[in-house]
Amino acid sequence: MGERKRYSKEFKQEAVRLAKEPDRSVLQVAQGLGISDSALHRWMREFAGQGGAAFPGHGKQVLTPEQAEIKRLQRELDIARQERDVLKKAGGLLRPGTMTAFEFIEGHRDEFRLDVMCRMLGVTKSGYFTWRGRPISTRKTKDAELKDEIERIHIRSKGRYGVPRVHAELRAAGTACSRRRVARLMREAGLRGKVRKRYKATTQADPAHPPAEDLVRRNFEVTAPNTVWVSDMSYLPTKEGWLYLAVVLDLHSRLVVGWSMGERLTTDLPLSALKMALDRRRPPPGLIHHSDRGSQYTSSAYRGALEAQGALASMGKKGDCFDNAVVESFFSTLKRELLLDHVFHTRQEGRSQVFEYVEMFYNRQRRHSFLGYRSPVEFERIREPVAA
Repeated sequence: MGERKRYSKEFKQEAVRLAKEPDRSVLQVAQGLGISDSALHRWMREFAGQGGAAFPGHGKQVLTPEQAEIKRLQRELDIARQERDVLKKAGGLLRPGTMTAFEFIEGHRDEFRLDVMCRMLGVTKSGYFTWRGRPISTRKTKDAELKDEIERIHIRSKGRYGVPRVHAELRAAGTACSRRRVARLMREAGLRGKVRKRYKATTQADPAHPPAEDLVRRNFEVTAPNTVWVSDMSYLPTKEGWLYLAVVLDLHSRLVVGWSMGERLTTDLPLSALKMALDRRRPPPGLIHHSDRGSQYTSSAYRGALEAQGALASMGKKGDCFDNAVVESFFSTLKRELLLDHVFHTRQEGRSQVFEYVEMFYNRQRRHSFLGYRSPVEFERIREPVAA
């Protein structure tokens, strides 16, 4: 390959915003996005010097972001609070001749989590139960350890993962256990993934522009990258109004190869997502681009961009979401995992969290059931042909 990757103005702006958050390092953000830290440092210098005029292109000026309250991390924050409070309270009680660690744990079981107290006081659960005179079985000990690991996985996924993906994470880490056992332990811990919401259409056909033929015909299994792309748009609620999102996915790996966000459902929105995808992937002529019959996709500007690339337009039937089921499934997943228990205060907050979700979580970390519980990036890497 050897070609230098190109990134849109929108991508660079959101990467810079993410790197400027106080709880992140430039290296951490760069690794999460699959870019070099030197490139990210360069973007930050350019933005610091030029502000909204940096990164000439089709993006809009970056707004000054406010630190958003992240409600879905309440569980993780509660654990951090308990860790602090355990150390603070234990420091005044665990003195020679007064109280042992096990006695402190016994007296504060109703106030703090057992695993937090044991971890912060440097003792084990099994040691505590032995001291308490309640021997536990090897199976229960292993269940307790496995439940701790399940909770950590659930927290890392921001509460998005259900049983299948938690089980896949455990297997990837070398932990042998059945899916039924994971389900039981998650049920006991009160953990569950986020559920789907019903589909709602967002695009309308334009009778002045005839639709293209359906070249995909619901054949969503593609054996090579940059062969068939699917595209669509959806909406995300914020307290400032709707934030619209357009995406382009590669059917081979389900990777989001292009995206764009804006305040209006104009042709520029999906066109920007398409341009990002073309810049990043540079597909050969003959690529099939599949979408619905929305006026944005049948417009002369959009069709002209496809023709200039040598790509073939394909469109599903009117009002049939199943003809574009893969990208509809993506939107359903994004809304379930990002919006189920949260409403964005501003459009900028929405932009930032969608950027992080797509580029750092969905593309590079989230385990996809269709891909054998691999992430899209990992799936493409293991499927990439070895050069002779």
